[in-house]
Amino acid sequence: MAKKLIILDRDGVINQDSDDFIKSPSEWIPIDGSLEAIARLNHAGYRVVIATNQSGIARELFTLDTLMRIHEKMHCALAGLGGKIEAIFFCPHGPKDHCDCRKPKPGLLHNIANRLHVDLHQTPVIGDSLRDLQAAEAADAQAILVRTGKGKRTLNKLENPDHYPVFDDLASYTNFLINQ
Repeated sequence: MAKKLIILDRDGVINQDSDDFIKSPSEWIPIDGSLEAIARLNHAGYRVVIATNQSGIARELFTLDTLMRIHEKMHCALAGLGGKIEAIFFCPHGPKDHCDCRKPKPGLLHNIANRLHVDLHQTPVIGDSLRDLQAAEAADAQAILVRTGKGKRTLNKLENPDHYPVFDDLASYTNFLINQ
């Protein structure tokens, strides 16, 4: 049986978010329980991948090498808990680049589907921003909102907040998913 896939946004879902961007490994701080939640998902048979906008590269706030070091810190912290991220897909472009991979466009999610040979229909995509939800819907995936990061602000801005499943954080979503 093929493992099920879960797609996570990074900043605001796995780690604390910053309006000033996460520009270095020292600024990457996991949200309480998020890494343990990823390890639990892995142990329950889920493949976990990340889809994240990283326009700080285009804005020259950090380099690709720095982004790789941030991700290495995340991978090491997860490995210490018995968890792993299978792949990280990121958009390095800025808002004015008009690329297809920057969320809310579904290009990153389509890239995941093509590279991993999966159908995204009803695949959970967990995010904290409206653009995460819009990208998930455009890719025919299941959009799920967490209240961490920008999630509370996003929830307050939604015209129809009952349209999306909402969870306090990644850990509470993981508990729901594994215990259903």
